[in-house]
Amino acid sequence: MPFRSLAVTRQQVGDGELIVISDGALSLPMNFLYPDVPKEELEAFLKANDLPTDALQPPCNVTLLRQGDRLAIFDVGSGANFMPTAGKLLENLAAADIDPAEVTDVLFTHAHPDHLWGVTDDFDELVFPEARYQIGEAEWAYWSSKDALESVPADRQTFVVGAQNRFAAIEDKVEMIKPGQEVLAGVEAIDTSGHTPGHLSFLVHGQGAGTLIGGDALSHATISFQHPEWRSGSDQDPDKGVEMRRRLLDRLVADKLHLIGYHFDHSGAGAVEAKDGAYAFVPLA
Repeated sequence: MPFRSLAVTRQQVGDGELIVISDGALSLPMNFLYPDVPKEELEAFLKANDLPTDALQPPCNVTLLRQGDRLAIFDVGSGANFMPTAGKLLENLAAADIDPAEVTDVLFTHAHPDHLWGVTDDFDELVFPEARYQIGEAEWAYWSSKDALESVPADRQTFVVGAQNRFAAIEDKVEMIKPGQEVLAGVEAIDTSGHTPGHLSFLVHGQGAGTLIGGDALSHATISFQHPEWRSGSDQDPDKGVEMRRRLLDRLVADKLHLIGYHFDHSGAGAVEAKDGAYAFVPLA
């Protein structure tokens, strides 16, 4: 399915409605993403799966949950200052007739730019002024640390500065959360750390299959499933990222959970199945 700049999918889960809205797309160099995989092996895999070999251009799927009188948003896109191909959330919310002032809850999977920076506008004002904010305690502690800047490579130091600036904008409204906590009615925070030190995913329980809002726990709808063992340069702890992916994929299959991937095609929504000794993502029709 080709990338679509607007919107997206609506699906029922329990007594709520999940809505996925696009924030645009990124452009990421392939050699950065999987540095340990031999070039020939990586290129052969990509060609066999009809994927580009020079760079990935993953979509950015922002999920909202409308539940009774509450409207929650999980991650907020990148705003205007990260990549020119991203930062489209506000115009796409408007096209979907969603007013940012309606949003009652903002929950962050993690603090990378394409998930956090859209919390403020060009005037450093909060985009969701009426909302309460929730983020993992470990994630906040890491990015707020006085040692955070020195802990990342030079080309990622802007991530730290950007996170700390956005944290300052919400510090009077933000609540710290932990894995296992019910963060909204029927919504559980799940530990998926590895991509970042405090990365959380959110499991929306339903009467049938629940849906996991996965953030970047699984970052590619083909590679993360067929090769969860490939260490990713986008993970701050690549070894823990491998362990987390394997554990999470096992649970998604065993519990028959649906999944929304932040960077997946097909609007990000689908199911997971075991296949050929690994896994496969099956988009929802």
